[in-house]
Amino acid sequence: MEDFAAAYGDRARAFTERLVRFETTAGDEAPAQEWVRDRLADLGFETYTWTADADTLADHPSFAPADDLVSGGRPSVAGVLELGDPDAGRTLVLNGHVDVVPAGESGWTVDPFEPRWDGARLVGRGAVDMKSQLATCVFAARHLADRVEAGEFDLDGRVVVESVAGEEDGGIGAATAALSNPYPFERDAAIVAEPTDMRVVTATEGCLMGRIRIEGTPAHAARRWEGESVLPAFESVRQAFADLEAERAETVTHPLYDRFETPWPIVIGRVEAGTWASNVPGTLTAELRVGVAPGESLDRVEAACRKTLDEAATEESWSVDPPTFERFGVQFASAEIGADEPVVTALQGAMAATGLSATDPTGETYGSDARHYVEAGIPAVVFGPGRIEEAHFPDESIRWPDVLTAGEALVGTARRYLADERR
Repeated sequence: MEDFAAAYGDRARAFTERLVRFETTAGDEAPAQEWVRDRLADLGFETYTWTADADTLADHPSFAPADDLVSGGRPSVAGVLELGDPDAGRTLVLNGHVDVVPAGESGWTVDPFEPRWDGARLVGRGAVDMKSQLATCVFAARHLADRVEAGEFDLDGRVVVESVAGEEDGGIGAATAALSNPYPFERDAAIVAEPTDMRVVTATEGCLMGRIRIEGTPAHAARRWEGESVLPAFESVRQAFADLEAERAETVTHPLYDRFETPWPIVIGRVEAGTWASNVPGTLTAELRVGVAPGESLDRVEAACRKTLDEAATEESWSVDPPTFERFGVQFASAEIGADEPVVTALQGAMAATGLSATDPTGETYGSDARHYVEAGIPAVVFGPGRIEEAHFPDESIRWPDVLTAGEALVGTARRYLADERR
């Protein structure tokens, strides 16, 4: 039997190219998902479709309120292949998301939604995050089923390939699937095929999204001494959170994050101050993202943020009203599974057989849809080709040989995992 690259490399490449051409930003996933569902059906998968429900997500601490996130029709789709006696074996989910972040207008040297090949690299929005990986999941599952059907080996169980919507918005498709099982069977484990640079990621970081408000006294610029600018106060806040980041790097430790100098980053990503250039700025809003370590609660991190603000506001240089802090938007919980989970050991064995050496579990400073499955009691490991440093950037790209190697590893993982236990 041919290996993955020989059997399905060309079809995976064509699938990815077509998928990149869909501009699947938030709320615009439906056309691509219809296409994915039809391709899954053509390949012999039994297909399922579900949409995120605002009421269901409202009960989840990551999403409330969720009305804006689910508007516009944001379907998720999946395909199922049954092997041997499916009820006698395990069910493995191969998960990918179809949505992408906006491309913007600066920095790109090519049309973001027209795939371009630069030697062995595919360039386009979603090339690395994560349409190549989604294609790999589809054809890895199909290749495994082909080998079973050809009598190369016997397996019982199911492989599910998911193309979910809204991962960049916190994972509305995966969260719905985890909270309200869309299948008439249970799921035993999942592989979330995010770009991990072919490493086994068993821990993913969470993040707290916070909004700080500072109020001073506006005044005409010609009489600026009559007002109280919020900018010096904000500088105190900015420095206080830089100090908090450094403190947390020393005091919040985790063995899978030793390679990071800043394991729990704090980024103030948006600041808006004042209302007019000729006025002393009397209001300021700052929005920040705070990394949350595996095993650490969002509430604990929020308490640290509030304490940091309170202490900044007691400094002698502070001359405006006390600042306020509130959560906003989607919150990411952290997630972690044990290195001895069968899906992890199956992946490690398949990677070694494929010639990949970095098989020791590690942690990552980003979040993923894996957390929703872990929260639902479904062990989920993150593994895929490509580097996260390429994601969300202009001229996003991925090395295609890595995609093919990952496909072979996924085939081997599914085979090992399903063969490991027959119920």
